Amino acid sequence: MKTDFKSTYAIYLYVLLALLPVLIFRDYTPSNELRYLSIADEALRNGTFFAFTNHGVPYADKPPLYLWIVMFGKWLFGEHHMWFLSLFSLFPAFVIVHTMDRWAGREIDNEYRTTGKLLLLSCGLFLGLAIVLRMDMLMCMFITLSLHTFYKMSKGEGNNRKNAFLFPVYVFLAVFSKGPVGILVPLLCTVVFLLLTKRIRTAGHYWGWKTWGILLSGCAIWFGCVYAEGGSSYLNNLLFHQTIDRAVNSFHHEEPFYYYLISVWYSLLPWSLFLIGIIAVAICKKQIQSDLQKFFLTIIGTTFILLSVISSKIAVYLLPAFPFFVYLAVTQLSRFAWNRWLALSIAVPALIFSLAAPALVWLGRQDDTRFLSQGLFYAAAGILTVSGLASLYVLYVPKKIDRAIRFLVLGFFCAVFAGGWALPRINSEIGYGELCRTALQVTENRSLSGYCVWKISRPENMDVYLHQDIQIVTQEDILSGKLHDTVLLFPVKETEKIKKIVSGKESYRVGPYNIVIL
Repeated sequence: MKTDFKSTYAIYLYVLLALLPVLIFRDYTPSNELRYLSIADEALRNGTFFAFTNHGVPYADKPPLYLWIVMFGKWLFGEHHMWFLSLFSLFPAFVIVHTMDRWAGREIDNEYRTTGKLLLLSCGLFLGLAIVLRMDMLMCMFITLSLHTFYKMSKGEGNNRKNAFLFPVYVFLAVFSKGPVGILVPLLCTVVFLLLTKRIRTAGHYWGWKTWGILLSGCAIWFGCVYAEGGSSYLNNLLFHQTIDRAVNSFHHEEPFYYYLISVWYSLLPWSLFLIGIIAVAICKKQIQSDLQKFFLTIIGTTFILLSVISSKIAVYLLPAFPFFVYLAVTQLSRFAWNRWLALSIAVPALIFSLAAPALVWLGRQDDTRFLSQGLFYAAAGILTVSGLASLYVLYVPKKIDRAIRFLVLGFFCAVFAGGWALPRINSEIGYGELCRTALQVTENRSLSGYCVWKISRPENMDVYLHQDIQIVTQEDILSGKLHDTVLLFPVKETEKIKKIVSGKESYRVGPYNIVIL
């Protein structure tokens, strides 16, 4: 056990170190991350903690927990730091992996426990959400903890009084992180499991007066504070528009019922064929026998159906099911001897890894992706190629599935570490940080009226960098010649459309954008 303890934390440390350059050097993405920072800044200026606004427009889309974390980081350091905020995605991911390992460990051969951790930590969308600034991983952590606590209660493990208290607390924190899915997933998964195992009469033991009392008390305090700060319209927006309207007839991210049947394949990359294949075979051969395996399968199926019924869909919403996809498959690994289809499910990603270097050479010569031609990226691609080839060798010569997976994962994180150091050179392609910092330098000691933006996606949250509101203008506004003593930010590819206005003006290029003084 001592050796396993050391190896477990060695994996977490290895992944943390591998991701460290990315956590430190990556710029904020304009779509969501920059918006969260802008909302937090606005809340700090307004002194609000429950009713948020984004440039004066009520923002009831998300509960406050994650925004509090962003606000705390700004208050603590005086500015936003990527490395600090990233920890609230990465550490919850580690907690999920650790919980799943301890939970399922009794039904996994020791030789596969490390494999399980590596599979989940390198699973496409799971890893992506362990890096980006979103509240999804935080919610997933609380959902996983609540389901684990329920399972311990059902088996009479641990301190029942403590578990009976922690179970509703975890569920409430899941809701407080992201919204109604935080309670719907634990509630439906546990009730369906009790129904399938013919123990539905015991549902009150888990969802009794204590559970609902804690949940309703927490929600009553939360909603009361929302009403006090934002009034009835904000509370109505939070309780109905952002929940029922999204679920029934979404105004945002509306997708067909079968959406997750498609997205699950790229969400679980590079292990889609491997994980889904093992689970499908295990179901067909009726190898899902233990309560734990049945519960994991119930969680996957129930979550899948629940999210498919809800109108609003994006791939990240399926995150709570990912740990159970991985660990249900890992519990079955010892039943599978080496065979061609199993080897093929690993060979496909290994082959893709082995093609990384030539693929990057080709991409580095294309106009739209020439920014990828960085020495460190080539080094990262070379590492991927070597790890892919090594994995293929181990897969088909010694015929070691487990070792082939480890070669791919360890090589992947080495590549991430190497490539992460080159991020400062391409951040202008990722976010607006470098663009805005250059604009600030250009306007220093000049009497200019402000900043205008044309044809740039979601520019309003540039106020995080520029510390003032941004004026969004049209092509007609620019061509009218009425813009004076201002800075215009726009994509380089649009220059020809306004050439007669910007030609001869003082200008600067930052990545795919132009800065022109009008």
